[in-house]
Amino acid sequence: MRTGIFVVCLLLLLAPAPRVPAATTNAPDFGVVFDLVRTQLAGASEADLNRAALDGFLAGLRGKVRLITDTNLVSAPSNSPLVSQTNLFDGEIGYLRLSRVADGLAGAVTAAFQTLSASNKLRGLVLDLRFADGEDFAAAVAVADLFIRKERPLLDWGAGLVKSSEKQSALSLPVAVLINRETTGAAEALAAVLRDVGAALLLGGPTAGAGMVMKDYPLPDGQWLRIASAPVKLGDGTALSGQGVRPDIEVKVGLDEERIYLRDAYGLLGKPVGRSSASASANAAAGTNAANRRLRITEADLVRERREGKTLDEFTPARDREPPKPQITDPALARAVDLLKGLAVVRRSQL
Repeated sequence: MRTGIFVVCLLLLLAPAPRVPAATTNAPDFGVVFDLVRTQLAGASEADLNRAALDGFLAGLRGKVRLITDTNLVSAPSNSPLVSQTNLFDGEIGYLRLSRVADGLAGAVTAAFQTLSASNKLRGLVLDLRFADGEDFAAAVAVADLFIRKERPLLDWGAGLVKSSEKQSALSLPVAVLINRETTGAAEALAAVLRDVGAALLLGGPTAGAGMVMKDYPLPDGQWLRIASAPVKLGDGTALSGQGVRPDIEVKVGLDEERIYLRDAYGLLGKPVGRSSASASANAAAGTNAANRRLRITEADLVRERREGKTLDEFTPARDREPPKPQITDPALARAVDLLKGLAVVRRSQL
């Protein structure tokens, strides 16, 4: 019976929006296009065209090939924090944004989780891997291991199949992982492993498809090409797809919009869906993004009206005196928080 309730709740929460088949067209021959542009585009030098062609070529490969212009950056670590943002939503859903998957990330995740849970009973956790990268697959395994209680195979990136360790201290709360097409490398592997072992659900868009072992190749001018040269395999032997890791729940959001949401999960982007621009302006001026609510007059309001000698238009009903609670406008994050809150309710009902 409990299983039936859980399945029904989960299906209601996970019901995806209907997909519209994408149109497919054959790309024209690159050599023909390049020659035509080279001969007809006014004011463009060979160097300009070469650079544009290279930039487009690399961008089209979505992280599978990267140009390293500074030889000092071939193996140099970044100094930016591994966990770049933490937050708490609705008092019980923790949020960690991981900027990259590198050595020390497991410790950073543990410390951030302990800080959030020190004074809050967390019912769920969001790991935000949107725009995250990294090439340290051992670090990806170390983070995934935090959420796995039993020993089981996790990942093989050419160094042999690595397993989780058996422990009683695993983090045993529901986890949602946010991904998009700028989630690359070891960040893709982390998302895939967490889903593969049943520790998390993935929300957002397909990843870059660059979850592969990278190898550096020198170029004659002193620069380097970093090329995905070997597949990374999950514990069951399945190789990460070059088409990317697909989410369990697809949430379509533009990359530019997601960058804005990462700065402010409650921000408004132009005209909200289903609201007028006038309503949006009024909410922004009032410091909230909640929709305008229709006021309801109660008997208590009528009594107060007579006692204070005011008309109904001169006061706000009692239930509307407090400022409305801000609503998360980041679509992927909002869906993840709703999902985790729903799972928390199901869990409590099973106790």
